[in-house]
Amino acid sequence: MTDHAPIGAGDDLPGKATSASRTTLSHIMTAGDTNLLGTVHGGVIMKLVDDAAGAVAGRHSGGPAVTASMDEMAFLSPVRVGDLVHVHAQVNWTGRTSMEIGVRVMAERWNESTPAQQVGSAYLVFAAVDADGKPRTVPPVLPDSERNERRFKEAQIRRTHRLARRRAIKELRALEPDAS
Repeated sequence: MTDHAPIGAGDDLPGKATSASRTTLSHIMTAGDTNLLGTVHGGVIMKLVDDAAGAVAGRHSGGPAVTASMDEMAFLSPVRVGDLVHVHAQVNWTGRTSMEIGVRVMAERWNESTPAQQVGSAYLVFAAVDADGKPRTVPPVLPDSERNERRFKEAQIRRTHRLARRRAIKELRALEPDAS
């Protein structure tokens, strides 16, 4: 596949295939994970999502990476005590110092042989940082399948929307006398 990262992205770092840093984290949900309704608290799922995405970002970038934003966290169905949750994450897109990580959350009953069902998804942006917390370059991601090419292109659309939203909000706030 071809490298679709922006010009200058990766500063001559060799590209890495999408599959090179893909990971899955699994966790069994317990009573300590529940909310007032008796289902697993959304924040617990979000922490697992951030953990898996962070592992992928660190693996892809070859060092520390921090969460810059979380987009489109979707909870599709409740997770219950006793569910075995699998959080699958991979790099969808890379810029010069940032990466979009796509995450899919699956759940299955720990004591049944039924297939896991998707219960959530999210997109996170991570920034690679050096020891001083300053941005550092990341290798370009090389989509290694048609599906990953599609994910790469979708990530570019989300990035365009994030930047346009940020710009529009900044412009609107600039119109206010004491905007904050």
